Amino acid sequence: MTDPIRVVLALAGASGAAIGVRIGELLAEAGCETHLVVTPAAERTLAHEVGADALGRLEGLVHRRHAIDDVGAVIASGSLPTAGMIVAPCSMRVVGAIAATIAGDLLVRAADVHLKERRPLILMPRETPLHLGHLRALTAVTEYGAVVMPPMPAFYLKPTSIEEMIDELARRALALLRLPNTTAPTAWLGDRT
Repeated sequence: MTDPIRVVLALAGASGAAIGVRIGELLAEAGCETHLVVTPAAERTLAHEVGADALGRLEGLVHRRHAIDDVGAVIASGSLPTAGMIVAPCSMRVVGAIAATIAGDLLVRAADVHLKERRPLILMPRETPLHLGHLRALTAVTEYGAVVMPPMPAFYLKPTSIEEMIDELARRALALLRLPNTTAPTAWLGDRT
């Protein structure tokens, strides 16, 4: 019997909560065992941006939701094999905590575990413009091994709706984990002559 494909999905309190929800949907469609962590600020953002029932719908898609203060949860240990972790959206507070290795809650602890175990950690920070402190924190997490993927839509795909942009961003993040049963968007490059 083989282990299921496990992914940790975390939502922090930045704008763009719909991207995290779409990633949860795609992981469920792919049959992954998804472990969810949501910060209190992300709960508020989910309700505001996606709807009052968004957190409940997301919880229905995942294998297990872990409390943010449960630093003894299974995802806080490197002994639980995972295919990776995605933080979508990722607040600059979380980026800063990861950069400073201050694992004061389960989200940052799980991210730290992924870095120390050399597993993929995808961070989707949602902030603009960026000041020097942001840039230094993003540089630090990149140097530690994380992949920083700001949710910037690919306009060359000519999206016709917000939903298409969200789907494309979610699929691109999942493509970085190289999971089976997930598909990346196909870019149209046009005539290059």
